[in-house]
Amino acid sequence: FDFLLVAKSDNHQASNITTHQKRKRNAKCRLHHKSTETTTKAAAAAAALTTTTTTTTTAESQTKMQLSATTIGSWIMAVMMMLSSSSTTTTAFTTIMPAVSHSQLDAYKVFIDGEAGTTGLQVRERLEKRDDLEIISPPSELRKDEATRKELINEADVVILCLPDAASIEAASWVNEDNDRTVLIDASTAFRVDDTWTYGFPELSTEQREALSKSKRISNPGCYPTGFIGLTRPLVEAELIPEGTPLTVNAVSGYSGGGKALMEIYESGDAEPWGAYGFNLAHKHIPEMSKYSKLNRKPIFQPQVATFVQGMVVSVPLHYEWLKEGTKATDLHETLQAYYKDSKFIEVMPMESSDLLERGAFLRPDTLANTNKMQLFVFANDDNEQAVLCARLDNLGKGASGAAVQNLNIALGLDETTGL
Repeated sequence: FDFLLVAKSDNHQASNITTHQKRKRNAKCRLHHKSTETTTKAAAAAAALTTTTTTTTTAESQTKMQLSATTIGSWIMAVMMMLSSSSTTTTAFTTIMPAVSHSQLDAYKVFIDGEAGTTGLQVRERLEKRDDLEIISPPSELRKDEATRKELINEADVVILCLPDAASIEAASWVNEDNDRTVLIDASTAFRVDDTWTYGFPELSTEQREALSKSKRISNPGCYPTGFIGLTRPLVEAELIPEGTPLTVNAVSGYSGGGKALMEIYESGDAEPWGAYGFNLAHKHIPEMSKYSKLNRKPIFQPQVATFVQGMVVSVPLHYEWLKEGTKATDLHETLQAYYKDSKFIEVMPMESSDLLERGAFLRPDTLANTNKMQLFVFANDDNEQAVLCARLDNLGKGASGAAVQNLNIALGLDETTGL
């Protein structure tokens, strides 16, 4: 007979199980024993196990049993003793079978492909303490092994791709044709304007959240676009900002947005204190900014990096003459408030926000580090007929790993705030 045991042990040695199923940090492991020879005693033991667990012990069974490593040993020993004895009893199984909690039976398997990168590490940190999920990982030496990754991608309920664009495209192609179960969440820019994927910004609309709950292919938004789209989409839909308005986006991010390579430069002490980039006016975030803001016009995007690790501020300056006639700052603010009134993570800050500024003057970019929150501000001078919209968020939180976890929750039908 075949039987599947899922073990959880803080000190389990990965070398004792099959290579592709080793656990790197949380030491969860899978021991899969197959016996190709069927005997009368084996059949009797299987029947006893079926009686005790009240589920059919077949290859198609979906039951998962979370057991301690000690219990694994005692169970296997008991099975072997019964196979060598003249009879088997359900009593023996009843004695050694522990109670299995509902959460343990229902744990979803999650594979983070690229978990060693900045986004992958934060995704894992947000997921590994949850008992409703089981993170499956290859050993470090097989982290880039194609066969191992393919197997884990098709084993998982959810795969979060934290890879460069080309690698994400390749990994997405590895889902088996008959696999209509696995949800892919891609953190790269590869699929963000691909209409066959669902854009992972649930706050865009009720319809967007509903689409995410049914989707198997989700593209995580970029960090800068999250701020820009969050500010402009409600105003375009309300026709306060006309479609096609030529906007500018000024933004500053912590240096973690550049990944490990840029982090090493900044942390070595050799980096400039502040740096602007994107002077070719063709930044990879611009297409999704244009599409999902509904402006349908590419904004001029001026990103910058400074000497802090996490966080960002995205700013959009406006002249009133660009807006619907008669529009004032209060109209902008009230429209944003109404749009996000039910949001769990997006907050529209009060118009009089001077007390939220450092020393009454500075909008600090790292205030929301390590959260999935985003704050929206409207600063304005009606006399000069000008306004500046600002979004503050964590580039690795709501701008990356936090959004991925939020999308995972929605795709699995869980409370979207779980783990966040």
